[in-house]
Amino acid sequence: MANYEKNANIILKLAKQPENSRCADCGAHDPDWAVYRLGLFVCLNCSNTHRNLSNMVRSIKMDIWEDELVELMKSSGNASAQAFYERAVPAYYYRPRENDYIVLRDQWIKAKYDRMEFTEEPKNPPLPYTTGFHEGILWKKGKKNMRFLKRRFVLSQKAFTLSYFNKENESKGPKAVISIKDLNATFQPGKIGNPCGLQISYPEGDHTRNLYVYHQSPEEIVVWYNAIRAVRYAYLKSAYPTGSDEELIPKITRNYLKEGYMEKTGPLQNDLFRKRWFTLDSQKRTLFYFKGQLDAVELGVIFMGRESNGYTAKEHVPKHARGNKWKYGIKMETPTRQFVFMCEKESDQKEWLDALRQVIQRPMTPQDYNTEASIK
Repeated sequence: MANYEKNANIILKLAKQPENSRCADCGAHDPDWAVYRLGLFVCLNCSNTHRNLSNMVRSIKMDIWEDELVELMKSSGNASAQAFYERAVPAYYYRPRENDYIVLRDQWIKAKYDRMEFTEEPKNPPLPYTTGFHEGILWKKGKKNMRFLKRRFVLSQKAFTLSYFNKENESKGPKAVISIKDLNATFQPGKIGNPCGLQISYPEGDHTRNLYVYHQSPEEIVVWYNAIRAVRYAYLKSAYPTGSDEELIPKITRNYLKEGYMEKTGPLQNDLFRKRWFTLDSQKRTLFYFKGQLDAVELGVIFMGRESNGYTAKEHVPKHARGNKWKYGIKMETPTRQFVFMCEKESDQKEWLDALRQVIQRPMTPQDYNTEASIK
């Protein structure tokens, strides 16, 4: 007869072992759930995906553990499971973290345990994000309106380009041919209003152009994301042949440190405050502002240098504010100009200040100085 109290203690001790103390799928601390047929310790969010895949899940604290299930967990664990299911994950493939969007975590788990994409290398037929070429239909937002229309996109590693076509005029060639060199892709379900929403950004003249796209299939949009990452990785390897994966992988794509609405005033004392959407790109040390959150092009961009070079961000209560509806102020100073922003809530003010200070307290690289010069 099983000693359930003893088994519960064994499971708790297994969960506290270093290799099991983080979720096997997203890295969250102190996972409370176990996928016992796979021998995994996972967090609540990832356990829900496993449950939807019919992988049997139990709580390590609240459920009863029979002897045979304890033996399954003892014989495996996160380290050995990862060594098998993640044996051939490409270097460029995005491994979701705890706070990433559901579509990324779900597809990561499905790719590992359901589709078995990483258990051997190479695959036949090859996985679509591994071929250096991908094409298909995405729903793309119009540049000057909110309509999403079907457009054909073509990604080419050979040319290091991403192209898209107007459906009505495909015979005339692509509407745009975008260089992979400075392209970024990041998931934006909240902004786009679709769980499979992706934002693609790239330089266009003196501005940054944003494309907002989605696909009905979660699997397909994640394929597009990792196909873009694969081509970006190939470009970086060719542009920086001596660069290590540790140096290059963080540069493939990046998520924005902070986004949201603030009120902003112009440079003159009598200028009114106006509501603007702000995007903080920590890697590029740039703060963009837009009229709306789905604008194709920014209204302006602020470079954020180092604190020791005259860049500061602090709480501020403007004396002669006009037009503002919000009262939690931030003053950001650069060597050439002072900016005043207003936040709706005190918590927003704190989050923005923390994010801004995180950037200005970081040392600058030679590339940062080039970005600063180009913006000035």
